[in-house]
Amino acid sequence: MTHELTFRIPGSTSNLGPGFDSIGVAINLYLELTIVPSDKMEFIAGTPDLQTIIDQSDNLIRKTAEEVGARYNRGELPSYVVKVSNDIPLARGLGSSAAAIVSGIELANHAYDLQLSEWEKVQLATDMEGHPDNVVPSIVGGCVVAHYDGKEVSYQRLSIEPCRFIAMIPEQELKTSEARSVLPREMSYSNAVAASSVANVLVAAIATGNWALAGRMMEKDRFHQSYRKPLVPHFESLQQWLESNGAFGTFLSGAGPTILSLVDASTSMQILQRVQSAYPAFSCKVLQEDQQGLEIMTVENSNEMKS
Repeated sequence: MTHELTFRIPGSTSNLGPGFDSIGVAINLYLELTIVPSDKMEFIAGTPDLQTIIDQSDNLIRKTAEEVGARYNRGELPSYVVKVSNDIPLARGLGSSAAAIVSGIELANHAYDLQLSEWEKVQLATDMEGHPDNVVPSIVGGCVVAHYDGKEVSYQRLSIEPCRFIAMIPEQELKTSEARSVLPREMSYSNAVAASSVANVLVAAIATGNWALAGRMMEKDRFHQSYRKPLVPHFESLQQWLESNGAFGTFLSGAGPTILSLVDASTSMQILQRVQSAYPAFSCKVLQEDQQGLEIMTVENSNEMKS
């Protein structure tokens, strides 16, 4: 009997200001793959934004799956019809590439019957992406504080569940490579100590639920935001406006250009309505933490179950 599998992978936001390359939160925007065995490999775009991307023979999902197979000394990737749907904005700092990598790993896990553990998926994804802050939340869900030494990933899961993010998504894309090109290659010792202390207090504030303190630390980042602000129109004015309208703190999502603001869940819709009116050039929405991470759904004879 033919089984239809769907992999559901959340997007993510990373850095949260000073948590550079180390703190990420899974969010309720999703990449979904539905796979059915076939006599040839075929990728089908289920949403318009993927139509010029997913039909390429070296798309990131397929490329990742084949790389996983090579690492485990397996043969050619078995053939499937793979329908891909996506509501994570591309090249906006919301984890679209990380979700594609995670989906490719899960495709390989199923196709080759690798029976990978969660930790093995985390390790593979981080090795391939180079940083843990986007890929680990997309696998395990929640807010993740992680360290990668080039060989092994260490991570701790936290939560920001009482809060929401106001996302302000501009029309223009910003490639991660461009955003990284403006960063300094070195920091002075004293500046590095100061930057590290801000990140430490941010983690402590998240762990204890002190959201006002967390927000202040998000805006004290010294690692990347001051260098990237010129690439993101209206960042400073939005930061000031949101503070005056009740936000805890505002920061660049990942490398940008999306701007996120941490707010209390009870006031999120009110703030959203105000920011939509004040900044109509942005696509604005309320996002919340995804606590599940990667989900796998099996359909057999129209009966659906989660595994």
